[in-house]
Amino acid sequence: MDERIPQRHRHRGLALAIISAAQLMVMLDVTVVNVALPSIQRALGFGSASSLEWVITAYVVTFGGLLLLGGRSGDLYGRRRMFVAGVALFALSSLAGGLAADQAWLIAARALQGVGAAIASPTALSLVATTFPEGGERNRAMAVYAAMSGAGGALGLLLGGALTDLASWRWVLFVNVPIGALVVAGALLVLDGTPGRPGRLDLPGAASVTGGVALLVFGLARAADVGWSDPLTIAALAAAMVLIAAFVVIEQRSASPLMSLSILADRNRAGGYATMLLIGAAMLALIFFVTQYLQDVRGYSPILTGVAFLPVPFMVGTVSQVVSRLVGRVGTRPPMTVGPLAIAGGLLWLSSVSATSPYPSVLGPLLAIGLGMGLSFVPLTLNAVASVAPGQAGLASALLTTSQQIGGSLGIAVLVTIASTTTRTVLRSAGHAASLAGTRALSPAAHQLAGRALVSGYDDAFRVGAAIAAGAFIVALLVIRGGSRAGAVEALEAAPGTAAEPRPAGSAVPV
Repeated sequence: MDERIPQRHRHRGLALAIISAAQLMVMLDVTVVNVALPSIQRALGFGSASSLEWVITAYVVTFGGLLLLGGRSGDLYGRRRMFVAGVALFALSSLAGGLAADQAWLIAARALQGVGAAIASPTALSLVATTFPEGGERNRAMAVYAAMSGAGGALGLLLGGALTDLASWRWVLFVNVPIGALVVAGALLVLDGTPGRPGRLDLPGAASVTGGVALLVFGLARAADVGWSDPLTIAALAAAMVLIAAFVVIEQRSASPLMSLSILADRNRAGGYATMLLIGAAMLALIFFVTQYLQDVRGYSPILTGVAFLPVPFMVGTVSQVVSRLVGRVGTRPPMTVGPLAIAGGLLWLSSVSATSPYPSVLGPLLAIGLGMGLSFVPLTLNAVASVAPGQAGLASALLTTSQQIGGSLGIAVLVTIASTTTRTVLRSAGHAASLAGTRALSPAAHQLAGRALVSGYDDAFRVGAAIAAGAFIVALLVIRGGSRAGAVEALEAAPGTAAEPRPAGSAVPV
């Protein structure tokens, strides 16, 4: 039977529940660990923000770098088979991460989680298409899938805080194990198997782009600790450039490329990917720094920190619904241009917080940033799939998510370097050399100084993040041409979602 034709069986509702649960688990893990970062830092002895960032970056680099390979593996080896393999790897690596006894162990487990997510997420979306017939039934299924993608980020903030407060930071990883086991068992019992097809994986392409991004992040993070003149820092950055250049050459020459470079020939689509990369660079650092500000400086509990972030997903979800109805009338360019500007304004506003600022000083910027994200994600997704060949719609959408994840990993490396440099400068100018790992353990005077130093670093990072978001605004303004309203409606129909509830790649944004 042709794998593209959905097989009719009696368990479509259960099949959708299984697929959506897997996507919820993958998206949950983008945020659930963030709220636990201060507890992880104290428990495993991470001595600096540049080393702690790898708890997040290891997951994001492998997830984003291998996402296209994961989708291709489902096409070649069968989508149900690879879906089960991805979920199983994700659950097992979550168990390993929860048992971590040191930093390297946890970071390695997080990298393996990213590999599992890169296989499970695209095959989950493909399974929706092969399980439900085209039309209203598939659209409703896509809407449920999209809702799970979006809910994962918000639920992760609350669940991460609750598990860390009531049990331990280890449970933010252990929670994936029973969910993964149920999904694997359900998939084997309920989901229809799909045959593979001839072809081969572009392993050299996947290895070069993932390795290049990982080395680039490593070099930037190491520069934050030992400086730019360190030989290993220079070697890592040089090797990263070589690998990224090699990826371009490999994709040009490969008979089965991971990514057809021709998809970047369209000016609007390439501009959209650049815009998303810059937005991702600004956004992942937001939750990283605000989480530590609220807990280490303001003394919030993990669960209260999760609640404090809820205005962001609320605004994203609400505004996205409005924008998905507006783009048919105004086109995609206006909200796609205003969105990054609102994000830049919110980050600049956030850079004014001090060590004693009350929560409303954070709430206003979070609402502005959520507004900007809600304005950006739907039109960016529609822009990515507009006028694309039917066979490349999945690739076009996946590349948007890849741009976001890779941008996030690079952004957090750059901004952590800036924040760490500022913090050290403030401490040195005060003649103090306190360790900032777990500031609550310091004496009151040292804690006050450490808090001021940390916030000075965060403020500088927010300012640079605002500049990066402003760069996204400039790209959207100057590179992306105005699309017609008819084109927006056509793209709504082509996108992997529905007009009422599209699946923006931004559903994976860690807020």
